[in-house]
Amino acid sequence: MRIWALAWPIILSNVTVPLLGLVDTAVVGHLPDARYLAAVTLGATLFGFLYWGFGFLRMGTTGLVAQAVGRDDPGEVRALLGQSLLMAGAIGTLLLVVGTPLINAGLWLLDGSPDARALAFEYARIRLYSAPAVLANYTLLGWFLGQQNARVTLLLMLITNGVNIALDLLFVVGLSMTVDGVALASVIADYTALAVGGWLAARQLRRLEGRIHRARLFTLAAYRALFSVNGHLFVRTLGLLFATAFFTAQGARQGDTVLAANAVLLQFIMLTSYALDGFAHAAESLVGRAFGRRDWAAFAATVRSCARFSFYTAAAAALGFALFGNALVALLTGLDDVRATAALYLPWMVAMPLIAVGSYLLDGVFIGTTAVREMRNSIFAGLAVYLPAWWLGQGLGNHGLWLAFTLFMLTRSTMLAAYYVHYRRTCWRPGHAAPCPFGGG
Repeated sequence: MRIWALAWPIILSNVTVPLLGLVDTAVVGHLPDARYLAAVTLGATLFGFLYWGFGFLRMGTTGLVAQAVGRDDPGEVRALLGQSLLMAGAIGTLLLVVGTPLINAGLWLLDGSPDARALAFEYARIRLYSAPAVLANYTLLGWFLGQQNARVTLLLMLITNGVNIALDLLFVVGLSMTVDGVALASVIADYTALAVGGWLAARQLRRLEGRIHRARLFTLAAYRALFSVNGHLFVRTLGLLFATAFFTAQGARQGDTVLAANAVLLQFIMLTSYALDGFAHAAESLVGRAFGRRDWAAFAATVRSCARFSFYTAAAAALGFALFGNALVALLTGLDDVRATAALYLPWMVAMPLIAVGSYLLDGVFIGTTAVREMRNSIFAGLAVYLPAWWLGQGLGNHGLWLAFTLFMLTRSTMLAAYYVHYRRTCWRPGHAAPCPFGGG
C-alpha cells in the first residue's frame, strides 16, 4: 500500500492538468465560432514546445534527488534544488528574450487558418510572460517529488490549476474575453504557484541537514550530472512534443473542424496520461530511492505494484471512453459539426490507454534510474514508425493520422519493455559488477 499512499496525491494533482485543458476546451468550445477553439489548440501546442520541452527540469530533478535520498545525502538534495532553479531561471529569461520569433516560427509550422493563427499569436504573446515561473515550478515539483513529498506536489498543482480554472471562467464567461482571457489566467496562476512553492521549499530546506556550497552552484563542472541527464531528457521530450505537434498540424490541414475535433479527443488522451503518470511518478521516486540504495528487492516490488495499478487504470479508462465517450464530447463542445466529427474517431480513444500504458509506467522506472538515453532512443524508434505510417496512410484521412499516432505509442511501449527486461537480467539485480551498457546502472 506504500505505492498507493504516494500515488494518490500525484494522481489527483496530475488529473487537475487535463481538467484544466477540459475547462479551456469547454469554455472556448462554447464560443460561437470554431476558430477560437482552433486558436487555443494551436497556441497550447506551441507552448508544449516552449515549456514542456524543458520538462527535464522536473524529471531530471526527481530522479537525481530520489537517488540522493536513497544514499542519505541531504547536502546533495540541497545542491540539486539550487542548481535546478538557476537553470530554470536562465532558460526562462532566455525564452522571454527570444520568444516572439519562436512564436512566429512555431505558428507558421503548425499551419491552421489565418484567423486561427492570428488569435493563436495573441494567446501566445501573453502566455510567454509566465516562462520563468513555469520552469521554476517544474524544478520545485521535481524536488518535492524526489523526496516522496507528494502532498506538496498536489497542493502546488491544485493552486496552479484551481486558480487557472477560476480565472478562465471569470475572464471568458464573466468578462467576455476570448483567447486573451485564457492566456492571462494561465500567467497569473503560474506566478501564484511559484510564490507558494518557494515558501514551502524554504521551509523544507530549514529541516535538511548540511548546507549548499557556493562551488556547487557556480562551478560549471558541478553541473555535469544534471547536464548529462537533462540533455537526453530534453531531446526525448522534444521528440514527444514533435509527435503531438505534427499530429495537430496534419489535423489543421484538414480544416478547422477536424482540428477542433482532434483537440477534443486529445483531451481524452491527456486525461488518461496524467492518471497513468500518477503511478509513473510514484515509480520515479520509489524506484530512484531503491536504486540509490541498491535495494533490488524493493526495486522489483515497486515496479510490480506500479504496473498492476497502471493496467487497472488503463482498462478503466478504455471502458469509460467506450461507454461515455460521446457524452464527454458533448460536454466539451456545443458545435454540432465538431461533435459529429469527433464521434467518428472515438474508437481510437478506446484503444489508446491499453496500447500506451507500458510507455507511461516505464518512463517512470527509467527516470528513477536516470537511464534516460533509453527513453530518448524509444522516441527515435517511435518516430521512425510514426512518420512513414502517416505518409502511407494519407489516403485514410484523419483515421490514417490516428493510426500512425497509435503505432508511435505502441513502438515506445515495446522498446522500453525490451530495455527493462534486458536490464533486469543483467544489471538491475544483486551482485552486478558493471554499469549497464546504455547508462542504466
